[in-house]
Amino acid sequence: MVLPLVKLGSLAVKTLSKPIAYRLKKEAGNYPKFRLFIISIAQANHRFSTSLQRRLNSRATNTEIRPLDEEKAVQAAADLLGEVFVFLVGGAVVIFEVQRSARSESRKEEARKQELQVLKQKEEDLVREVEELKQKIHEIETLARGRGLTGIFNFKQGAVPESSKQAAAT
Repeated sequence: MVLPLVKLGSLAVKTLSKPIAYRLKKEAGNYPKFRLFIISIAQANHRFSTSLQRRLNSRATNTEIRPLDEEKAVQAAADLLGEVFVFLVGGAVVIFEVQRSARSESRKEEARKQELQVLKQKEEDLVREVEELKQKIHEIETLARGRGLTGIFNFKQGAVPESSKQAAAT
């Protein structure tokens, strides 16, 4: 019962992160200091991705990379910010699920260990009881050999109790 609720919860968090990411993208350029910060991030990302593409396509890498204009940089940084946010939320959900699963497995393993311990204890008790019964049987056999079969039942040889004569007659 808990597993479907956790899965639904994680799905809800992932789904809710998308509108929040959209809101972050929309509001990213409205604050001057933050705008300058994300523009610098966007320009650095643009330089890195362009030089990487040039290397992969075997083009000249020593040429100057033109910077993005301000609006494109803000849009690129906002997109990057939104994607990073969704990625981080998704990663956090995955980490949470893995830890929850590990705790669940740990509890199951502990229960199995306790069950195994109980079974071992029962086995030891049964082995001890079997040994005691073997000892008692050995003692009875020793007494039977020493006294003979009639010695076990405390019968006198040749004498039959009166109660058994009456029971046999009826």
